[in-house]
Amino acid sequence: MGEYDVIVVGGASAGLTAALYTSRQGLNTLVITKDIGGQALLTDEIQNYPGFISISGFELMNRFKEHAEAYGATFVYDEVVALDAPEDSCFVVKTRNAEYTATAVILAFGKTPRDLGVPGEQELKGRGVSYCAVCDGPLFKGKTVAVVGVGEPALDAVNLLSGLAKKVYYVFRTAAPIADEESIANAKRENVEFVPNSVVNRIVGEKTVKALELSNVRDGSHSTLSVDGVFIEMGYVTKTEFLRGVVELNSKGEIIVDKMAQTSREGVFAAGDVTDTPYKQAVISAGMGAVAALSAYNYVQRIRGRHASAQDWKKVKPKTQKQSAPFVITE
Repeated sequence: MGEYDVIVVGGASAGLTAALYTSRQGLNTLVITKDIGGQALLTDEIQNYPGFISISGFELMNRFKEHAEAYGATFVYDEVVALDAPEDSCFVVKTRNAEYTATAVILAFGKTPRDLGVPGEQELKGRGVSYCAVCDGPLFKGKTVAVVGVGEPALDAVNLLSGLAKKVYYVFRTAAPIADEESIANAKRENVEFVPNSVVNRIVGEKTVKALELSNVRDGSHSTLSVDGVFIEMGYVTKTEFLRGVVELNSKGEIIVDKMAQTSREGVFAAGDVTDTPYKQAVISAGMGAVAALSAYNYVQRIRGRHASAQDWKKVKPKTQKQSAPFVITE
């Protein structure tokens, strides 16, 4: 048996929900994460999380953390670099600074949006710079926005935003969009303007996004688009290389799970955006985190030779009512 019953890797919707559920079941739970909140921190206002008409990603994620802490979850702020799975029912989780052991592991560290890497992007994240049209599109209803990116995901964002925004600019580097003909045809709407052969040099704004400075890759000309927001669709980076050979990954580097959040390695579970679920939403990640936690609980109980049950409706007294101060590490 490990020093912890469960180690949760990741501190956003999936990981924090998993930590809440395992802690409520009486499992000694450690959360290892670089920060609290993940991608939710990029959203100033979340309008589609049940129970909150409007709440910032920062506040929602810190409430998640406080809830998990109240039932006994502990936190270490570090980056996991390796997961060893020996044959003695004990996993070794290695971080940049230490090693920890656990009977079960829940992988819930999400995905990282690929940045444009231009001036103004980092400064205006969550203030007009978004990486999720589904999440943040409704915040720009009746406004002017731009989508920057390639392929089907970018055109999907254009199509979604065209039903919300007053004007949508689609900025792409190539002479024509790279996608199937049907997707391109669907994007050709009255309020959509294609801006081909163009790259973003700078995102302009102080408190919020005001404009994009562009250059044309063919003739070298420069232009400026006045916009209220920009949706960056350059894909995501799934940092799962350290898991190759430990759990099965798909071609995108996502962790393959079944309906019980079980990976290909017994005792290792996964939840949220890092998995092969097609829908990347905070509420979905939270639900998956609960499933992973209950599955992990059943696994730990089985290892102990005890009865397990995939449910959580019992009344459990919080170990502490103290509310911790919001704590976020940013890179």
